[in-house]
Amino acid sequence: MQEENYFKFSIEQLLPPFLMVFSAWVVFWVEIKWGVNLNFLGVYPRTLEGLGGIFCSPFIHGSVEHLFNNSLPLFILSLALFYFYKEKAWHVLFIGWLVTGILTWLLGRPSYHIGASGLIYMLASFIFFKGVFQKYYRLVALSLTVVFIYGSMLWYIFPVEEGISWEGHLSGFLSGLVLAKLVTMRLPEKKKYDWEKEDYNEEEDEFLQHFDADGNFIEKLAEEPLSEISINYEYKPNKEEAD
Repeated sequence: MQEENYFKFSIEQLLPPFLMVFSAWVVFWVEIKWGVNLNFLGVYPRTLEGLGGIFCSPFIHGSVEHLFNNSLPLFILSLALFYFYKEKAWHVLFIGWLVTGILTWLLGRPSYHIGASGLIYMLASFIFFKGVFQKYYRLVALSLTVVFIYGSMLWYIFPVEEGISWEGHLSGFLSGLVLAKLVTMRLPEKKKYDWEKEDYNEEEDEFLQHFDADGNFIEKLAEEPLSEISINYEYKPNKEEAD
């Protein structure tokens, strides 16, 4: 597959990120509208009731600030996943979501763990490490962009601030790292220039012909001598002369 076909944007790639963010805002609106608290649908570690939070917790947030802070990175990172890794995007999202929730359920403190931050850490971790492992220039550039924008998030996989689920962040980070190592995918074919081809001949390269044996640039190449041209004339009398 060529690069122009592999990295091709379609409106369908916007749908999953939009639906995830939109669903989280709808759930928060329901809580405000009807005055209900859905925190009990979060992950509560090592309890049967808390297992449901593996699927529900990314849509539940404790405040509008919490929701707002998660919305933009969730949208951007999931969009990057579906654009740059479209072949395995659903696979990564589903497995990463599931593994992040299970690890949080196993490692977390006895409290309700809510919010999409675990999923965000999974996406950021996967996108960063996958680009590094693949060593493909566009994906490496994406990895560096993720580090530049979201690199400061790394500190929050440790218990540095009260009231945040660092266990969920750590679970997402580890899930993304493992998936980046295990998930395989095809990369687009790199464009090969003439000098990268096996049948490349330097003597026929028009650009290299502008340099002499010492590496000096020759602005104007010597014109090739014209080949000998022979002209043969054949006389044909016109009709009047013939008469």
